[in-house]
Amino acid sequence: MATATADKAQKSKKKKAKAQPKVFTFEWKGTNRTGNKTSGELRGTSALEIKSQLKKQGVKPKVVRKKAKPLFKSDKKITAMDIAMMTRQVATMLSAGVPIVSTLELLGRGHEKPKMRELLATIVGDVQSGIPLSDSLRPHRQYFDDLYVDLVAAGEHSGSLDAVFDRVATYREKAEALKSKIKKAMFYPAAVVVVAIAVTALLLLFVVPQFESIFQGFGAELPAFTQMIVNISRWLQSSWYIFVIAIIIAIFSFKRAHLHSQSFRNRVDELVLKIPAIGDILHKGAMARFARTLSTTFAAGVPLIDGLESSAGASGNYVYRNALLKVRQEVMAGMQMNVAMRTTGLFPDMLIQMVMIGEESGGLDEMLNKVANIYEMQVDDAVDGLSSLIEPVMMVVIGTVVGGLIVGMYLPIFEMGNVVG
Repeated sequence: MATATADKAQKSKKKKAKAQPKVFTFEWKGTNRTGNKTSGELRGTSALEIKSQLKKQGVKPKVVRKKAKPLFKSDKKITAMDIAMMTRQVATMLSAGVPIVSTLELLGRGHEKPKMRELLATIVGDVQSGIPLSDSLRPHRQYFDDLYVDLVAAGEHSGSLDAVFDRVATYREKAEALKSKIKKAMFYPAAVVVVAIAVTALLLLFVVPQFESIFQGFGAELPAFTQMIVNISRWLQSSWYIFVIAIIIAIFSFKRAHLHSQSFRNRVDELVLKIPAIGDILHKGAMARFARTLSTTFAAGVPLIDGLESSAGASGNYVYRNALLKVRQEVMAGMQMNVAMRTTGLFPDMLIQMVMIGEESGGLDEMLNKVANIYEMQVDDAVDGLSSLIEPVMMVVIGTVVGGLIVGMYLPIFEMGNVVG
């Protein structure tokens, strides 16, 4: 009953946060108490609210208008790393005893990105009006996800906001570092494919036609391999645009299907885990994200059931998300977490063993933190190994392509030499 009441209260709080009126920046001009002209900018929901604020300050407003947005936006976007850095700065200043409003004001004034300054000014305005910090963050979901907001809410309720921000900052920093390593791992194979296609296309478009003009003077039938290369070259010269359009359509179709079809995304998640070398990195990356997220939420006082739901979403892969949601159901039914993880058949014995030790010793958050560190180090080592391996692989692939084309072009010359001999 108590849980249901708490859930209702939380939902009610979220609805209130969503229902908050939109705040705008207004430019104003007027005269002060001494009759001198004055002007400035204020944030509010309407011109009437701004006029009311100015009158309270002893200013007689003459012009109050919403600040126009620039025609050409040159502002840099707010990145996930910006939010991670801001979170770390908030944690540092809170631990030094600086109030949250002063902290956000100082960070907003000193930030180099106008959009970040505007975001922090909006949050400060909401907090000053009496809205809790967590509810002030919730409308900005593109920067602060549910996990971030829920952790801040837990910190507000427990009175340990500085400690929670420190944990969130560490979590965000580690998550961004891990994401960067996985992107790096995915980039190398893609680079090999792109370079191989580019080299092949250049040879077929510009080199093979030169040889073809020489072959026409032979007056003899070309070898099958050479004729195949010549035919591909002719087709590419006359219909290269079809090839380009096909690639564009394939990329567009993949992105559209990935964006709009959950079943397609799930299938892609399953397939990428089976790619040699890359799949192993993605497996370890998913386990590192799961362990880091659950460790952070559990240490912040979030119940294990809610933490498992958050870590399932943060795992970044359908296979692990589905497995962790099943673990959550088993834990809700009374099963120990390590036993529930073993029934999935997905998690390695080392991870399950460490979770079991954490559960028995009462230090699950610390044990999961160690697990996350181990898998992040393994991902780092695997990416470094892949990058050193991919260079010779790239040379072999390009060498095979170029060598095959060269052999195909010289086959008629070799055969002609044999006939003459």
